[in-house]
Amino acid sequence: MDERTTCVVIGGGPAGMMVGLLLARAGVAVTVLEKHDDFLRDFRGDTVHPSTLRLLDELGLGDRFAALPQSRLEEVTVPIGGGRTVTIADFRRLRISHPYVAMVPQWDLLTLLAEAGAAEPSFTLRMRTEVTGLLREGDRIRGVRYRGPDGVEGTLRAELTIACDGRWSIVRGEAGLRLREFPVPLDAWWFRLPRDPADDPAGLTPRAGRGRFLVVVPREGYLQIAYIAPKGSDRQLRDRGIEAFRREIAEIEPRFAGRVDAIASMDDVKHLDVRLNRLDRWHLPGLLCLGDAAHAMSPIGGVGINLAVQDAVAAATLLAEPLRRGTLTSADLAAVRARRLWPTILVQALQRFLHRALAEPILQGRWAGPPAPLLALLRRVPALTALPAYLIGVGLRPEHAPPFARRPLPAGGRRR
Repeated sequence: MDERTTCVVIGGGPAGMMVGLLLARAGVAVTVLEKHDDFLRDFRGDTVHPSTLRLLDELGLGDRFAALPQSRLEEVTVPIGGGRTVTIADFRRLRISHPYVAMVPQWDLLTLLAEAGAAEPSFTLRMRTEVTGLLREGDRIRGVRYRGPDGVEGTLRAELTIACDGRWSIVRGEAGLRLREFPVPLDAWWFRLPRDPADDPAGLTPRAGRGRFLVVVPREGYLQIAYIAPKGSDRQLRDRGIEAFRREIAEIEPRFAGRVDAIASMDDVKHLDVRLNRLDRWHLPGLLCLGDAAHAMSPIGGVGINLAVQDAVAAATLLAEPLRRGTLTSADLAAVRARRLWPTILVQALQRFLHRALAEPILQGRWAGPPAPLLALLRRVPALTALPAYLIGVGLRPEHAPPFARRPLPAGGRRR
């Protein structure tokens, strides 16, 4: 089966669904191909930052997003010993419409974007459709080969192919685009614990102990927890078994001692092989990589979703008109990278600094808390906690919805 569209998007994650929706609102015929039959995957990034919340308002989706089950993260704190903590990022100090990070299951966000896309005549979403290769004509990518839900293979020709298929992108590999990898000292293992009424519903505080640490993320009805340990230790962790893992969690955070039995087996502990990398070149003629396919981020700061969304907005803003006119060039694709490269580089540089200054000392048993001068400064000038909150929550060069994609809020809705 040989089909045609204007733009084919590979991957129904945040970048893929957002760029598909925005291009469809510009009147571009766009088809999103997602290999799974739903969006239900545990422990995907679930942080929706203030810049993305503002974008959803601009798209007329803010009220629908606010109705989703979620919790709000208002501050980030670190332990300083003796059961005390210090706030290093306070989103409440930001003078923005959404001074918090919304913790919402990613599948709910993706379903919302899919429903908004379905309202656009030029938007098509195909689930259970796996891309198996690229179509080439000379040096240009002309679409994809795919396998549909019935196992039948076909081709989908397009003026532009956008790869949003994640950090292990098959499309990026087949295209031969080169990654620059940066060393990472840690991996993450995700699991859930029941939530207690005494748990802080609005704060995120790492808990450190014995060369490991936990990052506890409050969620609606449970705690989502990242266990951070040295890279390459997954086999050792699993060989020790579930009882040893439960004991270690209880030692790091004694308040969890009565809850660790909720981790039934090591199958409930999902390993994330942390990568920090980016492409030197994000495009070939007819092909563009966005989000994790262009730059994998560390979980430090939880910024991956929001950078991917910002990529998508920039791409739609710059490419909608050339796609409508049928005049798309490699220079147009290069402009997307030029617009998003420096925010990516700077965020990755900040993450590498935090790996050295925070993660490595904890993992090597050298962490003694933040430097005393920094603690003294934060006590004297609490308003300084707005700066890291801005870098995490809003970021560098935040994108706004292009005029063609904006929609008014529903009657009775309001911008918060």
